[in-house]
Amino acid sequence: MGISREQVDRLIDAHFQYEHSDDVNGVLATLAPDARHDIVGWPSGPTVGRENARAFYENMFDDLADGRTRSVRRLYGEGFVVDESIWEGRAAGQPFGFDGRDRPLTFRILHVFEYDDNGAILSENVWCDFLAIARQLTT
Repeated sequence: MGISREQVDRLIDAHFQYEHSDDVNGVLATLAPDARHDIVGWPSGPTVGRENARAFYENMFDDLADGRTRSVRRLYGEGFVVDESIWEGRAAGQPFGFDGRDRPLTFRILHVFEYDDNGAILSENVWCDFLAIARQLTT
C-alpha cells in the first residue's frame, strides 16, 4: 500500500528536526534497524544498520552547530523521495576535514531517502556541495 506523501514529509521533516537539535537517538529512530546510510565521500564509506550510523551523527553534531535545513524541493517516487535543501549554520569543529573555526557555513545538500510501508527510512544517501564548503572554510 505505501505511505502517503504527507507521511513521507513528516518522516523526513522529523529526521531533519532531530538533526537540528543534535538528537542522535531521535535521528536513529527514524531509520529502519538495517538501514543503509551513505554520506558520499565520507572516509569510512556507507554503513548498514542504524547503530552503525551513530558515529557519523556524533561527529557531525560536534562539527556543525546551529544547523537549519531549508528544503528547496522534493521529488517523490514509489518508496523514495529526493530532497534538495540548503544547510545553514556554523562550522564549530572540523566538518568534512576542514578547520571550521566557528565560522558561518551554507551549502547545498541532496538527500535520496528510501522508506518502507511502516514509515521508516531504509536508506539515506547524501551528497554535499563540498566545493562550497571548501570555498568558505579554506580562506
